[in-house]
Amino acid sequence: MIDTVALLLADRSPSLRLRALVEVDGASLDDPEVVALAEEIPASDEVRRVLAETGDRARDLSFSLSRLAHLGLRRGHPVVDELVERVFAMQRADGSWLAEAAWRGAAPEEGYKWRPLQTAIPLRGICATGYATDPRAERAFEWLLAHRLDDGTWVYGQAGVQKPGAVAGYRRLPESDGCRATTIGALACLAHHPERRSTRDARAPLDIVLRRDTREESTVGFEVSRLLGVERPRGFATFYARFDLAFVLELASRIGASADDARVADLLAFLDGRRGAHGLWEHPAHPHLTRWLTLEILASRRRIESGDWSGTDRLAHLRPYPTRRKRH
Repeated sequence: MIDTVALLLADRSPSLRLRALVEVDGASLDDPEVVALAEEIPASDEVRRVLAETGDRARDLSFSLSRLAHLGLRRGHPVVDELVERVFAMQRADGSWLAEAAWRGAAPEEGYKWRPLQTAIPLRGICATGYATDPRAERAFEWLLAHRLDDGTWVYGQAGVQKPGAVAGYRRLPESDGCRATTIGALACLAHHPERRSTRDARAPLDIVLRRDTREESTVGFEVSRLLGVERPRGFATFYARFDLAFVLELASRIGASADDARVADLLAFLDGRRGAHGLWEHPAHPHLTRWLTLEILASRRRIESGDWSGTDRLAHLRPYPTRRKRH
């Protein structure tokens, strides 16, 4: 039987090899091989590519931070610390960031229409790199939590203003008026907070996300491809529009889900059924990212082994767009 970890360790990327050793094989951070790889990463081609592609908007800076965290760089590295401060410099006094329109050049300070994603998108990179408990990040979390629905999810616009059921079909959550893309964006922040990820603030919306019974094969690994720069992060309302089951599994594993939850077990079974003969998950759109996708799924599986939470165990059939009755 082929050792999947050995295949991952044969990759040229020092970031992939380090994460495989620590997150899949269980090596400690002071392991000599891990230490040696950590010293290689800052000067790697992958890190240089991220820095070369970093824009000036809060969204772009934050996603570059998420990409650097994905490669193994975190708080304490000068490049990471500098980018985090640039994102925080754009934060408003109430803990939020400016709305979508301001990212395109306008900067309304009075009367602007806020949306939860305006804060969730910048906050993600800050949290992924280890700044989740910074007082400025905590203020952003409080802003997010103050603008959610009673069931714990988030709408795209303003809670109490958006009409119930008005969310676009492709972003609909089962049995909720929340927006799936916005809720995933908030969960991507909460999942990296050492305390909040284990609270109802994270687990209630995750419980609703896990109700979705669709199993899209073509989008598995989409978030991996974005983090590696193969796909570009685009849009605002559509930033998290793709339903990437590998990404959902990662969020669930970081929030403490266990395989005792029937929906998590079903998701694992679905993914396992698509595992190749060599123990790898082939990326459906970009085969050269197969080892990265395999790393993400195996790391999530390992975290789920120590998970201690299961939700309502309910699946809800979701048909995003109703079938119109034929006139003839």
